[in-house]
Amino acid sequence: MGVGDPYGMHAAHAIVSGMGGIRTAGDLVARLQLNRAMRIDAAKKYVADKLGVSIADIADPVAMREVREDMNLGTLNECPGVAKGMDAKFRIAALLDLEINSVNLFKKSAGINL
Repeated sequence: MGVGDPYGMHAAHAIVSGMGGIRTAGDLVARLQLNRAMRIDAAKKYVADKLGVSIADIADPVAMREVREDMNLGTLNECPGVAKGMDAKFRIAALLDLEINSVNLFKKSAGINL
């Protein structure tokens, strides 16, 4: 039916939800694990370094809410002036030096050459 591998995504979803997903930095860590095949400890360190926080802070929802708002990376609950949707994905791709398919497709369809 075009749903992809129903057994392949459960691990990524479990890790993201286990770290709090967008409440913390679980979504960012999972992107690195899937995109670059990084182990979880290496992915956590990479994200913490890029965000300028400690590894313990990336699992703290209060600290990460402030970091995500300050860096404009999107938050769980929409806030005025904070990136959401594709805007947040563009910023995440740039921050983590990642290729995100939806960002690349958007750039291509919009004729954006960044």
